[in-house]
Amino acid sequence: MYPFSQAVPPAVKTHLDAQTAYMSDMSRSMFRSFQRMCELNIQLMQAMLEESTLAGKQMFSPPHDADTMSATAARAQPASDRLRAYQHHVSRLAADTQVELARVTEQHAQNTTRTARAMADEVARGASEAAERGMHGQQESVRRFADSVTRAGEAGAAQSPPRTERGQPAMQAAMPASAVQGEA
Repeated sequence: MYPFSQAVPPAVKTHLDAQTAYMSDMSRSMFRSFQRMCELNIQLMQAMLEESTLAGKQMFSPPHDADTMSATAARAQPASDRLRAYQHHVSRLAADTQVELARVTEQHAQNTTRTARAMADEVARGASEAAERGMHGQQESVRRFADSVTRAGEAGAAQSPPRTERGQPAMQAAMPASAVQGEA
C-alpha cells in the first residue's frame, strides 16, 4: 500500500514528534496573538461606531449651525485619543507576541536540536552500514566471478592434451621431427 516498506527509525520519529510539538506551540501562540488583535480591532470599531452614532445624533438634533460645529469639534479629540490608545495596544500586542514566540522557540530549541543530532547520527550510521553491505556484495560478486573463471580454466586444462615446456602438445613432442614436419 505504501511505497516504502521500511519502518520509520525511532530517531526520525522522535525528531518529527519534536518538530510537530514545536510547530504546534508556535501556531498556538500565533493564533492567540491573532485572536487578541481581532478582539482589539472589534473593540476599536465598536467604540468608533458608538461615537459616530452619538456625533450623528448631536449634529441633527441642535437647531443652530454653531452647535453642530462645536459638537463635531468636541468629538474629534476623543477619537484621536482612542486611535492613539489603539496604536499603543497594537505595539504592546506585537511586543508580547515577540516575547511569546521567543519563549516557545527557547522551550523547544534544545529538544529539537538533540533529536536532529540523533537523527543525523542514525542516518549516517545507516548510510555507512549500507555502503559496507554494498562493498561486501561487490567483493562477493568479484570472488564468485574469479572462482568461476578459475574453475573454467581448470576444466579446460583437464580436457586439453598435456603440453611440453615449449607449449606443444605432448603427443607431437614424442613423434619424430620428420613426422611433425611432414604433416605441415
